[in-house]
Order: sequence, then structure tokens, then C-alpha cells
Amino acid sequence: MTVTLEQPASTATRDPKELLNAVAPHITELTVNIFDSGMPLWNREVALLLRDHTMVRDMAERILGNAVMYVMGSIQNPDAHLGVGKLVDIGVHQLILDTPVWWGICHLYNGGRFKHHAPFIERRSDGLCLRTGDFLKSQGWAIDEELWAVDGADCSPCDDKVPDSH
Repeated sequence: MTVTLEQPASTATRDPKELLNAVAPHITELTVNIFDSGMPLWNREVALLLRDHTMVRDMAERILGNAVMYVMGSIQNPDAHLGVGKLVDIGVHQLILDTPVWWGICHLYNGGRFKHHAPFIERRSDGLCLRTGDFLKSQGWAIDEELWAVDGADCSPCDDKVPDSH
């Protein structure tokens, strides 16, 4: 028996909105829930952030955009040790919690392999968030400096031991 894995999709664009909206054809489960509003995925995820968090639309879009950049950076560089602060992590969690969308992201951009979320309990205070922002910039992402600096040294407790988690 021969098993072949799909190659991850090329990400020639560095526009988080385009990258997220491109996931739509790869969503195969709970499609009524996802598409019944008629909104593009970007607008859906922003609307969910606004539903669940006290923030204005501009902030929700900034958080989501940087969350997409982080997710793509972690997918494209599975051996890089990356982490986010509390603010950008709100957007990362939004993507993960909308599981049909998360699976679509994994299907399209991670070769069909599930990207796990396995945080430790304790937050880190070693500057990983700032280093991650610098790393993403070096990869061509136009990060929101303010969002990465606001948490600076206080990073999410992401698992650095498992290449397929973040």
C-alpha cells in the first residue's frame, strides 16, 4: 500500500485575509454553520471575535490578522520555536475553536496534518513573543508591532517539544 500526503498549499501571498478566505473550499464539515451567513471566512471570524470579546472591529481585525500570520509561520516552520502573547492568542484560539475552519486550515496549509494546540499551564517570561514577532517579520509578514510588543516577554505557554503543535 502506498500512502501519499498532500503537499501544503503555496502561500505566495502574505495577506492574512486572503489566506483565511482561501480555506473556504476546504471546509467539509458543518458547512451550514460556517456558510449560512454568506460571509467570507475573514468576516465570520471577526464577527465571532466581536461576539465573544469586548473590542472594536479594527482591533478584532488586527488580532485576527496577526493570529493568521502566527499560524502560518508555525505551519511553514514546524521546527521554529514560536509563541504569542495574550492578545494575539485570542485570535489563534478563535481559529482553533471554529473547528471546521481550523481543520480547513490544516488541510490546505499543513498537508492535511492536524496542527495541535497543547499549551503548558505556566506562561513564559523569556521574550519569546518579541522573538516570534521578529521571526515573522524576517519571513516577510507585516506584523502589527504594537500587538507583539504589548505582551513582550509574557508569552503563551506553547509546547516547543512537539513539531506539530504550537
